[in-house]
Amino acid sequence: MIILQIIGIIIGCLIGLYIIEVAIVTFLPSLSVPKQPLGKSSQITKQGNAKPPRSRRDVSFQIKDTKISAWLYLPENISAPVPCIIMAHGFGGTKDLLLERFAIRYQEAGYATLTFDYRHFGESEGQPRQLMLISLQLEDFRAAIKYTRSLKEIDPEKIVLWGASASGGYGIIMAAKERNIASVVSVCPGLDHKASEQMFRKRLGIRHFLRLFVHGQRDMMRARLGLSPHKIPIVGKPGTLAFLPVLDAYEGYSNLASKNFINEVCARVVLRSHGFNPIKYIQNVSCPVLIQICDYDSLAPIRPETERELQKHAEVKRYPIGHFDIYHGDNFEKAVSDQLDFLKEHLKRL
Repeated sequence: MIILQIIGIIIGCLIGLYIIEVAIVTFLPSLSVPKQPLGKSSQITKQGNAKPPRSRRDVSFQIKDTKISAWLYLPENISAPVPCIIMAHGFGGTKDLLLERFAIRYQEAGYATLTFDYRHFGESEGQPRQLMLISLQLEDFRAAIKYTRSLKEIDPEKIVLWGASASGGYGIIMAAKERNIASVVSVCPGLDHKASEQMFRKRLGIRHFLRLFVHGQRDMMRARLGLSPHKIPIVGKPGTLAFLPVLDAYEGYSNLASKNFINEVCARVVLRSHGFNPIKYIQNVSCPVLIQICDYDSLAPIRPETERELQKHAEVKRYPIGHFDIYHGDNFEKAVSDQLDFLKEHLKRL
């Protein structure tokens, strides 16, 4: 009987300590995280002030009564339905971040392109703002496919799914589940999450992940209580509190920064992004897949054994560059040229 009483007291104390810990994490003002604005280059600022291309239309579609803002690029003088590339941006990105430079090249080659902002980001609706949940983004991607197939200018049998970085695996998952996807293009994709976790644990240490866990817990508890979200910077300078406090990530996002991009994300993403593994879907993809890997990728590395598995099901191309280099200069030209060659070869067979 005494032993049971002691056990009851211990359990009561543990429950009490947990309640205190949750209250501190949820309400303590000192856990607020300073914002980290990105330094925008003069080139990006100039691009942000430029007039939109004539080929671009402002369009939208609905998902669960929420409006998704999108841009549709159509080639000139369409006489018959054309293939369409649906483009998904990376972690926390918006459609004006980097996708337009790819979209215009596709449009010039005779393809239509659709870019869109996920719910909670950019010009799309959704509360709270800056909420990044993979399950919701996959739903948005599926809605984009449905919307695109409804357009008279688009050939519904020639839909291409394009993703970069964090969304590089989205097209693979969609193509494994959706019928009649023509092909998939995956640019410096985050496919090998074990490799990424190992790399960041080595670079940032376990203390960083424990801090992120506390902030993720704070945001999750505040959401359950109907309180305002708790946000952290997506990228930050080394030594600061951010999801990725890595210099090349901070500089890479700064060089891509746009009008609608906000360097914040609801911290619960730390607790809700585990278990995402596009690799397990690729064997069920029946359409051609192009995967572009950067040799010196500091955000989305891919282990040799993972690459060997990818090569069984996809065309894999490597480039001797870093994660963000593929979006600029000659590296961009080479990458987009390889994408266009890949699509020309495979779409003509349909």
